[in-house]
Amino acid sequence: MNPAATIADEPDRIGHWRGGQPWSGGSDRWGDVHDPATGRVTGRVELATREQVDAVVADAAAAGREWAAASLSRRTSVLFAFREAVHRRRDELAAAITAEHGKVLDDALGEVQRGLEVVEFACGAPHLLKGGYSDGVSTGVDVYSIRQPLGVVAVISPFNFPVMVPLWFVPVAIACGNAVVLKPSEKDPSASLLMAQLWAEAGLPPGVFNVVQGDKVAVDALLASPGVKAVSFVGSTPVARYVYETGTRHGKRVQALGGAKNHMVVLPDADLQGAADAAVSAGFGSAGERCMAVSVVVAVDPVADSLVPLIAERIAGLRTGDGRRGCDMGPLVTGAHRDRVAGLVQAGVAAGAELVVDGRDVAPDGEAGGFWLGPTLFDRVEPGTPVYDEEIFGPVLSVVRVASYDDALALVNANPYGNGTAIFTHDGGAARRFQREVEVGMVGINVPIPVPMAYYSFGGWKASLFGDTHAHGLDGVHFYTRGKVVTSRWPDPAAPRPGIDLGFPQHT
Repeated sequence: MNPAATIADEPDRIGHWRGGQPWSGGSDRWGDVHDPATGRVTGRVELATREQVDAVVADAAAAGREWAAASLSRRTSVLFAFREAVHRRRDELAAAITAEHGKVLDDALGEVQRGLEVVEFACGAPHLLKGGYSDGVSTGVDVYSIRQPLGVVAVISPFNFPVMVPLWFVPVAIACGNAVVLKPSEKDPSASLLMAQLWAEAGLPPGVFNVVQGDKVAVDALLASPGVKAVSFVGSTPVARYVYETGTRHGKRVQALGGAKNHMVVLPDADLQGAADAAVSAGFGSAGERCMAVSVVVAVDPVADSLVPLIAERIAGLRTGDGRRGCDMGPLVTGAHRDRVAGLVQAGVAAGAELVVDGRDVAPDGEAGGFWLGPTLFDRVEPGTPVYDEEIFGPVLSVVRVASYDDALALVNANPYGNGTAIFTHDGGAARRFQREVEVGMVGINVPIPVPMAYYSFGGWKASLFGDTHAHGLDGVHFYTRGKVVTSRWPDPAAPRPGIDLGFPQHT
């Protein structure tokens, strides 16, 4: 059963969440939601109008004013209760992810767990929001700093992590005293409503967390709304740039995390068996629909001749199929996206790359109507061709051969993206040099997917990030608050008054 099927007694209709309960705004625009493993339409999601978005934002602003005044103890108690609710119902959340995104259940459970880590980080709000205090900076004068919430913030999340990405932002924003309007992907919207139920169960006041389903109309309404003070976005680079430019033009604080083309450098001294395991795991998990997926293996001579067969051997052992059947890799999220990725595979062949494993020939463990494309491996890929230059966002792994470490570093640094990278080596000096010289925001050393823990911050460089703050960690706390510095004097009634002084204030 669809976990969001509570709107107007129509289990196939997926609506919004407003004022602490399901809400259907009466829009005449609806979108299809598919089960990617079967290709069947399993739901219809209401696509919000601008007027509906404005109404939800107005409600959130009213609720947010009261929530901002709530004590840190009150906020923390809700966060702890929400953490327990997510933990208790993680299997339901994972099932909702698999039903609409297609990733296998184990991967969906892992997504929920990584989101929970940010919830646990946000539970430390009383410590995270502590200001500083300086006693006696001048005679009888003290200075202290405080951080205050912004008001209503919007979170626009992508289809590939319908639970984890909202949990990167929402718990931190709520811990800081803000109200939130979440706009999930219209491709897999149901998990957002289940999370809304969990916030309500945790005792969050109505209106502090809201969900508006929708497409570009809803996004544009949030970006233009004067009631929205900040926007957090994760998605493709062209859309991230649009969100950043549009939001900042309307005076908002914006963090927009874009796309990626993540390289994994393998040096000649690396453990090739371990590197092959890592390349397959990081390249084909979640069908490659991860912004931190490894899509390019940079093989420094002479390792490619040994490494490519090892990767192909591991691919042969993978089982592609319905994520509810214990398979290793599921389908892509939509038929259109599957066709786009398959087209890029053909473009790679046309460009002269060596197609070692063709995922278009996969025999899936699932229904024929599913959006299937198996793990695909190219060797001898050249920069400047579509299979290298495009952010494919699918199960396609390309091997680029280079002559030296310096060539590998130059290749990574020349790429317009700078989200994640990794190096596999036993040489500590080379690894240390790489972490210093590479122009990428998140670096793994013998770790293929270097997603930071919640108490650090997630974000890339170059075209992978628009804005100056990353997700969660202390960057998240600062993004969702404004700093204020107070200078105070409490005169000593026994001391003489200082009198009038037109000179510039000095600390004495």
